[in-house]
Parts: sequence; C-alpha cells; structure tokens
Amino acid sequence: MIDPIIECVPNFSEGHDKKVIQQIAYAISETAGVNLLHIDIGEAANRTVYTFAGSPESVSQAAFNGAKKALECIDMRYHYGEHPRIGAMDVCPLVPVSGITLKEVVPYARKLAKRIGEDLNVPVYCYEAASFEKKRESLASCRSGEYEGLDEKLKNPLWKPDFGPDIFNPRYGASVVGARNFLIAYNVNLNTDSVEVASDIACAVRESGSIVKDKKTGETIRDKNGKVMRKPGTLKMVRAIGWYIKEYKCAQVSMNLRDFSVTSVHEAFEEVRKMAEMRGFKTNGSELIGLIPLQPMLKAGLYFLKNTGLSYDVSEKELVDTAVKSMGLDVLAPFDTQKRILEYRMRFYKI
Repeated sequence: MIDPIIECVPNFSEGHDKKVIQQIAYAISETAGVNLLHIDIGEAANRTVYTFAGSPESVSQAAFNGAKKALECIDMRYHYGEHPRIGAMDVCPLVPVSGITLKEVVPYARKLAKRIGEDLNVPVYCYEAASFEKKRESLASCRSGEYEGLDEKLKNPLWKPDFGPDIFNPRYGASVVGARNFLIAYNVNLNTDSVEVASDIACAVRESGSIVKDKKTGETIRDKNGKVMRKPGTLKMVRAIGWYIKEYKCAQVSMNLRDFSVTSVHEAFEEVRKMAEMRGFKTNGSELIGLIPLQPMLKAGLYFLKNTGLSYDVSEKELVDTAVKSMGLDVLAPFDTQKRILEYRMRFYKI
C-alpha cells in the first residue's frame, strides 16, 4: 500500500519583506515529515507562494504553523499589491499527490480550517471540494470584497465563516482553506503595459467570459429573469485576470488552469497569443508560479515539436526543454526544470 502524500500551496500576503518570508518558510520547513519544495516570491503582487509535501497530518501541521507565523508577522492594515487577497494567509489548498483521493483530502482541509479558526481566532471559509455549500466552492466568491470589504461581509449572515469568529480581525483578515486537484498558476506576458488590453484578453479566454453590454448605452444586458448575460470565454476550467507587473514592465494575462487535462498549459499559451495578435499585440514569454507536473510539460513539448515538423523520437529532457523555450518560460528568469517540475523536485527529496 502506498503511503498517502499530499501537497499544500498556501499563498501569503507578503512579497517584500524577506525576513518575514523566511520566518514563514522556517515555520513550514521545520515541521517533521514535510519537505518545502519551492518558494515563489511575487514583489508586484506582494505575495509569496510556498509549495510543500508530505503525509496529510504533517502537511496540515505545517500549514497551521505557517498561518500562525503569518498572524505574528503580517499586518494586513498596511498591505497593498496587485493580486486579490482577503488575509495574511490568503488561501491554503490541500492537493492529493499519491495514495490518496481528493475526497479523502477533504476531512484534512476542514480539520485544518477549524483549527485555524478556533486556535488563531480568525474567520475561515472552506472552498472547492471542502466547501459546505455551493456558493463557496469558488475561491473568487469566498474572496469577494477582498480585505477592504471583509468587515461588512462578516456582518452578512449569508457570509458567516465556516469556522472562527464572524468578527473582523484587522491585522489578519481571513483565510480560505480547501481541497482541490492540481492547479497550474500561469501568466503570459504581453508586449504592452496596458491593463485594459490584458483584461480584455483575460475576459476573452476565461471560462466565465465577460458581461454582455449594450453597444450604444454601455449598460449591462440581463435576460428575462433578470440574470446578467455573459459571453463565454474560449478556455474551459480557466480563470483569468489582466494586470500590470511593475518589476517586469509589462502587462500579463494571469491564469489559473483548474484542470490541465481539460485545458493544457500550451493551449492556454497559444490562445492568449492568438487573442493578443487579434488585437495588434504579441506575447513575450510566460511565467509559472510554483511547480508544474511533468505530464503537461511533455504534452507541450510534443505539441511544439509537431508544429516545427521535427521528429518525435527525442528524450524526455528534449521535450521538456522544447516546452520551456517555446513558451518562453525562461524569459523573465532562468527556469530550472529540476526545481520547477513536481516529479523531479519530489524525486530529489525522495518523498
């Protein structure tokens, strides 16, 4: 029988203070039975993503330790950044890796949420597979209003936290904890600094699409039942927003690929490239946040090899290198495949 292994990818609302980032990393990595696989610091987003894996019990403890350290070190009253956020440990997903199903991960996520809410005295919402009601499945719904709107949100009985007090904690905010399958956080760079262009492309590709408006008045169009009408996007199981990243001096289409078996990373890259060209712009490489499984990298390598007409009879390394170069994953910074591909990283740690 395979020992169950899960991954955790918590996002913390700090991307500037290296001391705080290291303190949270230490709180996670010093937990017995856990291997900290990657730290992704986003200065413009003022956000750091940690990736670690181990047994469900160890990973849950490490996530709690990280949340506790965030409560000590991060003050949301002074936080600013490009990325949506609701609290110090903004979102904390538990992800099945091997020897365990998503359904089996749910109790661990809910137990972690309960412990954070009760022991740290902060509001916690459960999302995705761990949600208790339909409207809370979506991270965007749980995070709606962000930190600035949290005080009023907590006063609404419909948004009573799943765990913890329904009282605003100005220092910490709230956390969203859940269980989900592997998600690829992926950003495509544009050769423009226009957030408007990036947002327009994001609306065109994301599954939820865009709100339909009257061309003459600009007013939102509703159906006969009063529901806002939307034009669906082109990529299934994809969420996307457009933003400007000052440190890169370019706008990006920032995407969450919620199921890479439905929409692969190379399909997302190619669709954004096509949409950019339709608007008179070009892509200039792309960026992965955190780690990526090997399979979508191999599929991307095969896709781009096919487009060039070259032989498929190549090594795994050549396929991966083709994917990196074709999608420009090394444009913004060196892309070390041994550190950024999940299986390679876990092999190093012998998990």
